[in-house]
Amino acid sequence: MYSVLLCPAAFFTIPLSRINFAHIEWVKNSSVNWVMEVTRVVLRKAMNEWEWLDRIPNVRMLPEPTRRIRWITREQADRLMAHLPTHLAAMARFTLETGLRRSNVTGLQWSQVGLARRTAWIHPDQAKTRKAIAVPLSAAAVVVLREQLGKNQKHLFIYQGKPVTQASTKAWYKGLEKAGIDNFRWHDLRHSWASWHVQAGTPLHVLQELGGWESVEMVRTYAHLSSEHLVEYVDRLSRLKVVGSETAAIATIGLR
Repeated sequence: MYSVLLCPAAFFTIPLSRINFAHIEWVKNSSVNWVMEVTRVVLRKAMNEWEWLDRIPNVRMLPEPTRRIRWITREQADRLMAHLPTHLAAMARFTLETGLRRSNVTGLQWSQVGLARRTAWIHPDQAKTRKAIAVPLSAAAVVVLREQLGKNQKHLFIYQGKPVTQASTKAWYKGLEKAGIDNFRWHDLRHSWASWHVQAGTPLHVLQELGGWESVEMVRTYAHLSSEHLVEYVDRLSRLKVVGSETAAIATIGLR
């Protein structure tokens, strides 16, 4: 979905009667919505905080396609780890255990980790929502961190003596190719982590807190991956009668 956006320079240098297609850029609806969201925030402040306006117009957003959710199975993840260099494999394993965003993994320091308490924390200025995130560490995550001990006094993930700053490198894409995984970004490790949680039965409100999402609506994109909580309602429409022995049972279903 695309929309038109007038080039900024045209606002001040070209008369309205002379503006044509050469002064128009085609942009995605999401880009337009980003600008409109900023406009809504400014208008709300002008009315609610600054008291410059008595009322504000309704700023309507443009339709956007459904958010992309790409995840891999545990078997695919194991295959990928086997084809990544040691430092990237450690970071990827840690991401799959914690769900942390790339920048939070590459920027994580020992001062933010408590191995004995099995916890880590992301400072507000490091979080996307600008709120501190407590990160409980699984046993597997602790193993990954213990493997990094002694490599650097400050930073966790090191490559050739220096802190890792990039994850989506040539080695990453080469590992994906060798593992037979396509259309997969580093951020999709976070999607995989969330998808595994939902499939394991983790409640959405718990997943929201674990992932540091601002609202539960952001987590509902994974809800379709689990349907166990709906089974009891499905069975209400049917009658199940089991006939025979335990080893060779025959089930007959009669609809009410």
